[in-house]
Amino acid sequence: MADAGNKNRANKSLRSDLGRVRGLGSAKEGVHHWWAQRMTALALIPLSLWFVAALVFMTDVDHATAIWWLGSPLTLGLMGLFLIALIYHAVLGLQVVIEDYIHGHATKLILLLLVQASGFALGAAGIVAMLIIVIYGG
Repeated sequence: MADAGNKNRANKSLRSDLGRVRGLGSAKEGVHHWWAQRMTALALIPLSLWFVAALVFMTDVDHATAIWWLGSPLTLGLMGLFLIALIYHAVLGLQVVIEDYIHGHATKLILLLLVQASGFALGAAGIVAMLIIVIYGG
């Protein structure tokens, strides 16, 4: 009889009955978010170093030289990657803060939508601004 009790306990999962019914448990969706944040952080290391070095070297140049420099396909591509990675990383970080520390469902939803929309708007505005500078010469 004691053997049967141990066997039942061994087969029982650590999840509660309510958790099994709802399909809750380990949050498998968080892995993507965690990896995305780590990958953007990793990408931002060389991009940030490049950006700071570019700012240091561009301090004494005139407007025309700066426009010419930004018009280079490599520079424009790196600047676009830097902008997108930076904004996406910030949005991911703000999303975690909102999900962890805002407890009202409606407030959390509104703030998450606001952060996502703001990130998209900032990214789009930055890309459009860079293209306008390159195409029309600033």
